[in-house]
Amino acid sequence: MGVLDHVSEMFDCSHGHKIKKRRQLQTVEIKVTMDCEGCERKVRRSVEGMKGVSSVSLEPKAHKVTVVGYVDPNKVVTGKKVELWPYVPYDVVAHPYAAGVYDKKAPSGYVRRADDPGVSQLARASSTEAGYAKEEKDDDENNKKTNKKGVTYDGTSLIINGKRELLYSGSVHYPRSTPDMWPSIIEKARVGRLNTIQTYVFWNVHEPEQGKWDFKGRFDLVKFIKLIHEKGLYVTIRLGPFIQAEWNHGGLPVWLREVPDVYFRTYNEPFKEHTERYVRKILGILKEEKLFASQGGPIILGQIENEYNAVRLAYKENGERYIKWAANLVESMNLGIPWVMCKQDNAPGNIINACNGRHCGDTFPGPKRPDMPSLWTENWTTQFRVFGDPTTNRRSEDIAFAVSRFFSKNGSHVNYYMYHGGTNFGRTSAHFVTTRYYDHAPLDEYGMEKDPKYGHLKHVHRALELCKKALLWGHPRFKKLGPDTEVRYYEQPGTNVCAAFLANNNTREPNTVKFKGQKFVLPSRSISILPDCKTVVYNTAQIVAQHSWRNFVKSEKNSKGLKFDMYSENVPSKLEGDTLIPGELYYLTKDKTDYAWYTTSIKIKEDDLPDKKGVKTILRVASLGHAAIVYVNGEYVGNKHGSHEMKSFVFKKPVKLKPGDNHISILGVLTGFPDSGSYMEKRFAGPRGASIKGLKSGERDLTENNHWGHLAGLEGEKKEVYTEQGSKKVKWVKNGERKPLTWYKTYFETPEGENTVAIRMNGMGKGLIWVNGIGIGRYWMSFLSPTGQPTQSEYHIPRTFMKKKEKNMLVIFEEEPGVKLEAIDFVLVNRDTICSFVEENYPASVKYWKRQGPNIVPRNKDMRLKSLIKCPPGKQIVSIEFASFGDPTGTCGNFTMGKCSASKSKEVVEKKCLGKSRCSIVVERETFEDKKCQDIVKTLAVQVKCEKKQGNEQKHKREDAEEEDDDEEEEEEEEKEREGNNQDLKDRVKRKQDH
Repeated sequence: MGVLDHVSEMFDCSHGHKIKKRRQLQTVEIKVTMDCEGCERKVRRSVEGMKGVSSVSLEPKAHKVTVVGYVDPNKVVTGKKVELWPYVPYDVVAHPYAAGVYDKKAPSGYVRRADDPGVSQLARASSTEAGYAKEEKDDDENNKKTNKKGVTYDGTSLIINGKRELLYSGSVHYPRSTPDMWPSIIEKARVGRLNTIQTYVFWNVHEPEQGKWDFKGRFDLVKFIKLIHEKGLYVTIRLGPFIQAEWNHGGLPVWLREVPDVYFRTYNEPFKEHTERYVRKILGILKEEKLFASQGGPIILGQIENEYNAVRLAYKENGERYIKWAANLVESMNLGIPWVMCKQDNAPGNIINACNGRHCGDTFPGPKRPDMPSLWTENWTTQFRVFGDPTTNRRSEDIAFAVSRFFSKNGSHVNYYMYHGGTNFGRTSAHFVTTRYYDHAPLDEYGMEKDPKYGHLKHVHRALELCKKALLWGHPRFKKLGPDTEVRYYEQPGTNVCAAFLANNNTREPNTVKFKGQKFVLPSRSISILPDCKTVVYNTAQIVAQHSWRNFVKSEKNSKGLKFDMYSENVPSKLEGDTLIPGELYYLTKDKTDYAWYTTSIKIKEDDLPDKKGVKTILRVASLGHAAIVYVNGEYVGNKHGSHEMKSFVFKKPVKLKPGDNHISILGVLTGFPDSGSYMEKRFAGPRGASIKGLKSGERDLTENNHWGHLAGLEGEKKEVYTEQGSKKVKWVKNGERKPLTWYKTYFETPEGENTVAIRMNGMGKGLIWVNGIGIGRYWMSFLSPTGQPTQSEYHIPRTFMKKKEKNMLVIFEEEPGVKLEAIDFVLVNRDTICSFVEENYPASVKYWKRQGPNIVPRNKDMRLKSLIKCPPGKQIVSIEFASFGDPTGTCGNFTMGKCSASKSKEVVEKKCLGKSRCSIVVERETFEDKKCQDIVKTLAVQVKCEKKQGNEQKHKREDAEEEDDDEEEEEEEEKEREGNNQDLKDRVKRKQDH
């Protein structure tokens, strides 16, 4: 009999007799062994919804089930004795260290249940609140006495410098943006209500050559962390050594591949030696700069290794040994912060296991120990893209639903991966990964707010902050409200502190539920947040945040077209070589280049050539990836490539051979090194076989016993023709045939204004871009997605890469023939198209609410639902491109008028918004004097165009400053509220203890 049978039998109510007298509402803690896969789900499913049971909570590691309902504490429902969970919180026992009470085997913070007058039902019911209150008071007093700093934790949350926190974190990777972008990105994260920034540490950028360290420019980790600290945010670091991150070689230096006898990510002495040296180097620098929380710095959490469970089975017992070794390494440094491993259920020792995924509120079984908090290290805000992919985007509503669900189920930390993706400059992306990274994150590639995702998540953070007291100090409760509906709520008995999460899991239909005497309508697949268990301040499916549309505007300064010079690569016909088989491409390139030449020759007798009409000789090249460009006797034959899913490919083309020696030249091409999987040091790429078909004598195999020559890199790379000095080492021509493997050079003026700059590579094939000698990244326009469009057309050029007064040098290396250079454009990027799409039955913005003591109260007198629109800084609304109150459809940039639009829609919006940098429109029928279609739910859709303010610059600066001051005043007011709430809690704790 399994655990499910035991539990079902325990709660079986169908015994043929009726319960005449209704039992009292009880809380019963039962011991149930849950040591099988899926046990927790089976236990919960069998108990929830049973007669008499109101809510169920599980602590699998402690083998504990807490049942709230009309049940007998000793016999539950069936009349059969059950084994009650043997432990209670230590603080509710008068003598926790007495014989028979203290138990070394008890979970942290618990002692054995005993007949103790101090353990009353009342005390047990409020044990969580009492324990938390006592802990907060003790921590606060200890901090006052010793000024103790550092990070600890328990089953509820991280405790930072003695203070519990709910953590809203976002991934921002310092090498994927420029130092001048960092302050703006961090500030926007702070305004987006994040309190933490997460970053990987990239070993291969810091130690590109063994023993040579680089912490300059985009790789200045210390500067990046200090900027975050200046903004008052926390930092979590993910140290690696392996990070994946769609980054070249998963962050591991390529030179590691050539260390004798090395095997990555296993209990291997060479790998351990270099890993320890790297770990101690990075952590030593951070410690020396006093950046850990225990030193007064911002770093509160660290991660060692990354998603190791995905490769654990490949390394067997050596994998387990390696993970324990890595954990011991970082813990031995005593840095005063906890360490985590993500997607690693069996994380060793005190390492906290954390979740990665889209819906950790449903997929994460929870931390391995009850005294550890639930942490979500990667909540994917979209899908990273590889060349050949169509556009993908994760809806804002789905992310908000997942976050709300996680926090409603005892989560205390979420990290958005990514919050700002940025750019894979140069050759830093992993194989086939686009240069643009996580562009659909809350902050797009250029660091601009992608609304509504940015604003909608900002609002969920506000709503959760209003619930903070209940989430951190309240009792969790659960109740099914219907087949697809449920409520999870937290309350403190005897107080007004209560927060509820009403969930509708039906993906198609809305549902109406009743909770605490009130009715609530829940849209399909949504969660409503009630910070006082009465008032809906936010629903995950109802977006009141503004929307935005990104525009690419052609630069006027470079509108007349660019004049290019060109220089073509030499194609080697025969290279010196003594290998009998083609060399391995990763080994040849060593991450210094994407390219390596392979040459071989074949002698053909005249009578062996086909002489029948229609019969041709065929060259067949089998490659392990990623692409190949083929020449025979110096003539271009063609190219072929693989894909992210299938890197291997076979090139087959007719070729013209001659009697005598025929030279075959193949340029092997990489799109980056692999970034994941086991035995990465043993991965191979490049040509692995070649043959000639169609000869009279039959197929000729060129792979073995046919000498191969090799040459890594291109001539232009070695001469650095993408720099001013290097460009003088070769002869450029003005006009010529646009052959494959050609370098193109031109000069351009820095585009006007202050908007972000990108280059649109229309008309081009595949290659690399440099501006003033700096690598912009790989482009690939010829690899079309299933929609028939390139995966990425625009490539970011940060303004710091360009000169203010002089012209800039643009160099392009193009692999393919016949390109159209005339189609290349420089574009200015903006999000000046701002929209709103709000239904009249949505709750008013959560920003209108604040916490006052245990209550939620209006921040403003006017609490009506409004459509809120705000232009980017320094800009104002110059036109209303669309306005309809009625039944409009579509999305920002593509709205369509319905049949019920109020006639005064545009007039009202123009009056409210034109000439202003921000405006609000009350979403009510009275606003538009609307009497049409009274039986439908009305929606207000607005689209405006913002442009730079004209006229008195000083006046506009003052206006912008006043708006910023308004925002800062609101934040200061909220900070005072938080401090007041903390003081209120301390006062309440003191009164309770005095009593």
